[in-house]
Amino acid sequence: MKNLHDVWRKRFLHYVNELQKYLKYVFTGHLAIVVVFVLGAGGYQYSEWLKTVPSDFPGTWLVATVIGVLLSFSMPTTLIREPDQVYLLPLETKLMTYMKKALSWTFWSQLFIVIVPFIVAIPLLSQVSKIQPKTLGLVFIIMLLLKWWNVQVEFAFRWANRGQGVWGDRIVRAFISIAVLASAFTMNPLYLLLLIIPIVFYFISWSRQLKGQPFPYEHFVKMEQNRMLRFYRFANYFTDVPHIQGSIHRRPWLNGLYRLVPSHQKNAQDYLVFRTFVRTDDTFYLWLRLTLLSAIGAAFIDIPIVVMIFVGALAFASAIQIKQALSASSEFRMDMLFPIAENARNNGILKLVRVVQVLQALIVLVTLVIVGVEQASLYALPIVVLIVSEITLRMSK
Repeated sequence: MKNLHDVWRKRFLHYVNELQKYLKYVFTGHLAIVVVFVLGAGGYQYSEWLKTVPSDFPGTWLVATVIGVLLSFSMPTTLIREPDQVYLLPLETKLMTYMKKALSWTFWSQLFIVIVPFIVAIPLLSQVSKIQPKTLGLVFIIMLLLKWWNVQVEFAFRWANRGQGVWGDRIVRAFISIAVLASAFTMNPLYLLLLIIPIVFYFISWSRQLKGQPFPYEHFVKMEQNRMLRFYRFANYFTDVPHIQGSIHRRPWLNGLYRLVPSHQKNAQDYLVFRTFVRTDDTFYLWLRLTLLSAIGAAFIDIPIVVMIFVGALAFASAIQIKQALSASSEFRMDMLFPIAENARNNGILKLVRVVQVLQALIVLVTLVIVGVEQASLYALPIVVLIVSEITLRMSK
């Protein structure tokens, strides 16, 4: 490669191809239908809430706080790899040429995280807080400048401190961002001018500390590995990703549940499947997340048909993915040496999925009772969970 521009270009193309390879399995037609229904229900609920929100609602402070906190999360995407600790050492004096490309991509790729909440908040700011369009335009420009500042400062802070104390830095930047946005909403030029001082001082102070500091390859390599691992784990919910291996945790606080399986030879596979589900992070947290989403949807979506589709889709996802995850293991296991019926494991998996889906239905029911839902039709949601789960188990291979 001729220079660091070529290094970035080749790595960026590989990174984009890697994302596209798995995202095509994530954003399928089924997911699109669910997203459309959720966005439609959320938009309807939001518009209805705006009709009843009191005039003294602190909309500007709420929006400034949410966007300010989101701005503070500006983790740089450097695409640094482990061999760079050796091969890029001779070019370390020119490393900023590479990093400028990386920080530019970080800025543009993370803009949607703050632009989407800002667009969603425009009706609230216009109707309740009476913010004028020219003020919204000014706030939007300031928000972009703050995003650039947050990206630059977090990168400099991580370099200067080798990744230590990042949360303290984020808290400082979050408070500064919130104060700047709140001042912009109120069109207070004095406060804005005063806040420029800590912004410039904070940026210059950390930028100066980079001089003479060796680049912390270990920190940025680990950060890139963790970031890609999070993406692969997310994609693994929709398709098989060979890059990851499921992590295992004992979870001793759930040991008492194993007693629910009678201690008999015929229940050996039931016990092993149950233990595998509880201790495997991927399957256990997948079911937990989908169950919590079902409960949240049941609590906050008031349109019966929409919430039924939403909860039914999550019940389908829970049943099919847990069944496939537990059935996917094809390697040799010690239980294959024992005289157990060949279909015992499959029956144990079906039994486990039915049990956890009944638990999911009960959690949805308890949520409806706690929230005090008045529409009687919504109390059919637990039945929807059970029916969809059973149909999924019977129709899937």
